[in-house]
Amino acid sequence: MSPALNPERATDADLAAEIEGSTDESPVSTVLRTDERVLARVTDGIYRQPGSAIRELVSNAYDADARQVVIKTDRPRFQTITVEDDGIGMTPAALAHLLHHIGGSAKRTHEGAELGVTDHADLACSPSGRRLIGKIGIGLFSVAQLTYRFQIITKTASDPWRTVASVVLRRYSDEGAPQTDEHGEYEAGRVTIWREPAADVESHGTTIILTDIRHQTRGTLQSRDIWAAIDSDRALAPEESRDLEPPAFHIGRVRPDDADALQGEGGAYDCLPWSRDDGPDDAFGKLVKAVWQQVDQGIPNPQLERIFDYYLRMVWQLSLAIPAPYVFGNPFELPLQDQLSLFELPKAVKEAPVEFTLADKETVASAKSIGSSVEIGGDFHVLVDDLQLARPLIFTDLPETSHAVKKPILAIGQVREEFDGVLEEFSGGPLEFEVYLMWAPKIAPTEHQGVLVRVHGSSGTLFDPTFMRYQISEQTRLRQITCEIFVSEGFEAALNIDRESFNYAHPHVIYITKWLHTALRRVATIQKRIAADIRQAVRETAAAGQEDALRDVAVRAWREESDDLGAEPPPVEFDDMEDKLIPAQPGAYRFRRKPVFGESERRKTRQDNSTEQKIRAIVQLLAAYGILERLTDQQQERLLAGILEILEASAQ
Repeated sequence: MSPALNPERATDADLAAEIEGSTDESPVSTVLRTDERVLARVTDGIYRQPGSAIRELVSNAYDADARQVVIKTDRPRFQTITVEDDGIGMTPAALAHLLHHIGGSAKRTHEGAELGVTDHADLACSPSGRRLIGKIGIGLFSVAQLTYRFQIITKTASDPWRTVASVVLRRYSDEGAPQTDEHGEYEAGRVTIWREPAADVESHGTTIILTDIRHQTRGTLQSRDIWAAIDSDRALAPEESRDLEPPAFHIGRVRPDDADALQGEGGAYDCLPWSRDDGPDDAFGKLVKAVWQQVDQGIPNPQLERIFDYYLRMVWQLSLAIPAPYVFGNPFELPLQDQLSLFELPKAVKEAPVEFTLADKETVASAKSIGSSVEIGGDFHVLVDDLQLARPLIFTDLPETSHAVKKPILAIGQVREEFDGVLEEFSGGPLEFEVYLMWAPKIAPTEHQGVLVRVHGSSGTLFDPTFMRYQISEQTRLRQITCEIFVSEGFEAALNIDRESFNYAHPHVIYITKWLHTALRRVATIQKRIAADIRQAVRETAAAGQEDALRDVAVRAWREESDDLGAEPPPVEFDDMEDKLIPAQPGAYRFRRKPVFGESERRKTRQDNSTEQKIRAIVQLLAAYGILERLTDQQQERLLAGILEILEASAQ
């Protein structure tokens, strides 16, 4: 039998020669190697959005035991971005390893313990005992999504010197001359490093200064495409304009002809839901409340894409990703009492969910011994300019709607699976997680409809509206469910390299997917039963009135599409005012009368009670099928005006 080749010394020619002389009785043994171009492509940026790069820098700070991360930008110019943390910092040895081992992280290794970046007792933890987020060693170089030039300033406690590294990344190219040094190894970039005296010997932490932000990235952060579309629309003739409006909240814009000058309207260049006098935590709370206030202001299904510019959406998504507390409390620690209908989901599929109640000031966590993995990172704070980030989910004091089931439903569960009898190489090892599924008549913003998986408090994914590819047709009910899964053991190997997606073939993903789909069916059954009970109670306490033919059509469609026998279609209002007003009833659809029914001199001939009833029923019918939520306010009004013309033409 041929001896195994030494993978450190064997060349391609050596291997080829061995293969030529091999047989099935004398095979050649070697190892697979990763081409350096793979890492070259990584340093050129594998992340999808600028916010992903900032998320990775925050994750690095968390792994370095930082208690606070401060991100500063010169919004809306975005010429520089600074990320400063008070973590343990890097020694010259740790920095040298980082720069020379892209994709070869020292975290989770004995070498990392010697370098001071990993706990000696548990290699999966930071020196202070936090479960590490990073594992591959590419997080720092995610900045290639933002810039090719950055500076690292780092210092450890008791070191009278701080270390400064100026990095220039090399752009990856599929063509042209090889980007290698004199030894034939790929160069990811060039680094200039020096040491300088520190004023405070006991200070510690790391600062990343990003300069020369890439033009395309600046355009994204500045929402340049949104403002360009608005400018183009305003330049059109009135009959061609789509009446595009700026986002409800934005950080302002720079002038197209001068990147340093701000462009404003009415004396203000930005529109934010907080004031300059608000503290960072209050400011973020107002940002979250502003989304829910959209419901009260006549927008039934608020979407971040319509409410915020890119910067505010990026901040929102970052707040969902990091280990952080909830903005107004997490569902396991809030004294919910009778504000929600509470159910516990047993692990066994054949066991029915168990309803339970809470005593005065009792919480779900204390009643069911659950929630220990939910709010990891309570001593970790992230500030982005004016805002201190928190998870932007609300569980109590939600706006009223016309839905039959007024009280939200909270279903909780906790699972540990050992995969007994299955080798770890096939099972991925033990899996443990806690979970909640919350059904509510309204989920805002719509981007929170779905499931979000957190691993040790961190997540790179957004809410998945498909609920991990749930195939059963429950579209209306799925839009009323938000779910978070908190993994405390396992699942890390199922994350793809960018941490923004999963390997759906991994055993842990398969297990959680099946568990989640079963839980969704259980929650749907609970909600249907509650709705049926309410319907029965209504029948017993009130005489069912005879609904006219138009209302029958709307009610039947609404109930069939929502799969809720007790549901009522939303109210529809028409108003003579030109401006948008708060609807008289929560959850109502409100339209300006003039764009729908025409000018005042034509109204008397076009509008009577029967016509308005028809339009109301049509609005409720369109809402039942989710058509209106896809349209802007102006598009909705134009659609109704067109339908009215068809009704009038058919009546002639």
